[in-house]
Amino acid sequence: MNAVKPRVFVTRRLPDPALAILHEHCTVTLWDQIEVPIPRAELLRGVAEAEGLLCLITDRIDRDVIAAAPSLRAVSIMAVGYDNIDRAALAARGITLTNTPDVLTETTADLAWALMLAAARRVVEGHKLIEQGGWGPWHPMQMVGQDIYGRTLGVVGAGRIGRAVLRRGQGFAMRLLYHNRRPDPRLEAELGAVYRSLDDLLSESDVVVVTAPLTEATRGMFGAAQFARMKPTSVFVNVARGPLVREDELVAALRAGRPWAAGLDVFEREPLVPDHPLLTLSNVVLTPHIGSATVATRLRMATLAAENLVAVLHGQPTPHIVPVE
Repeated sequence: MNAVKPRVFVTRRLPDPALAILHEHCTVTLWDQIEVPIPRAELLRGVAEAEGLLCLITDRIDRDVIAAAPSLRAVSIMAVGYDNIDRAALAARGITLTNTPDVLTETTADLAWALMLAAARRVVEGHKLIEQGGWGPWHPMQMVGQDIYGRTLGVVGAGRIGRAVLRRGQGFAMRLLYHNRRPDPRLEAELGAVYRSLDDLLSESDVVVVTAPLTEATRGMFGAAQFARMKPTSVFVNVARGPLVREDELVAALRAGRPWAAGLDVFEREPLVPDHPLLTLSNVVLTPHIGSATVATRLRMATLAAENLVAVLHGQPTPHIVPVE
């Protein structure tokens, strides 16, 4: 006689290989949409009988959702970060949380560099100039930007993605600085990076890249005082989480010319509204939270999230359990 498969709820349609893993080992119910986030009422209804939940960073998994799922044993998020999940409420119920680290590290680091180079060399601004018919005769100061090669790169949050960003800096002969909660001798030995306080990193760096996690301690950590410490020729890049930055203060700083430019993949509220002040600035490059958005990476994230959920529900080991704090 076949064992009863655990019931799982999935908050968005995933790539077919990930769904196949779940269907093989579980009884699956899903919000069968690709682009549309699950409405709150559907989420609460969907988890009512679920033993496992596979969710995205766009889903708010708070105490009410967890309370609506009396049989819930495991939550798997298709992301590295999990600031949208009430971990204390999960811990109180003994519910296991897993995430998908490692698989998106290099892809997200690539995007950080794409934003860095595009902002420093005014790539989007140049495209618009041509598109709008504004490209006139060449002159010595036409569309001048900032150099990256041989300059100083400062990374705030030197975890997996931060390390990958720093490693790429070696190929550009950059001086490497980093800021973490504490110095990391292994990182320093591996890459020759130098630890700095946040204030010193901001004042010394030509490029500042943010890859720190969003916590209560880091929320709003970049505001007017921090931008004022940056060089007037510096570039600020955020590929971590939008709420790390006080956006209104960043807008004011960019208008004042310190930092010189910014590349942003994440925002305080997503999606960004069409009349947002950031869209009025020529010295900003914006992307719609696509740090991990390559075909291979998103497929691996989805399959890993499915594998994590199946492993926990069937009592198998997984290295991707988020520790309870």
